[in-house]
Amino acid sequence: MNDWKLPWEGGCRCGRVRLKISAPPLLTMACHCTGCQRMSASAFSLSAAIPTQGFEVTQGEPVIGGLHGEHRHYFCPYCMSWMFTRPHGVDTFVNMRATMLDDPSWFSPFMETWTSEKLPWATTPAVHSFAKLPEFHEYKGLTDAYAAQAKRPGSSHRK
Repeated sequence: MNDWKLPWEGGCRCGRVRLKISAPPLLTMACHCTGCQRMSASAFSLSAAIPTQGFEVTQGEPVIGGLHGEHRHYFCPYCMSWMFTRPHGVDTFVNMRATMLDDPSWFSPFMETWTSEKLPWATTPAVHSFAKLPEFHEYKGLTDAYAAQAKRPGSSHRK
């Protein structure tokens, strides 16, 4: 785990909500769904799936935003930065917006999802693509491959 240079810190645009990450990501991804396009005002959202025990809000009180539906999207109550998502029915990880990290320069999406909704010109360096989401049985192989191949902070290429 030392090659991940943990812990990491991050926060919203105004700095009123701060995060601490003490476990390496399970996966990194770009989501092309129209919901993420609209919430991020971009072609896709970028996130890192962080094990729940390695994710902590250290300052401030994020509020639920977005659709207020099954998935809980958390925002800074002041600057309204979309910071992380807790997927419905999943308590093993938190999808943190990678750009909330103080240093996201190492980040690269390992997989991309919802390519069926992606804008025609949008491209990423992801090595795995899915029209929607991977099948449940595919995640073990994806997380194992990510752990072996992922770019680490401070490295210039994948391991």
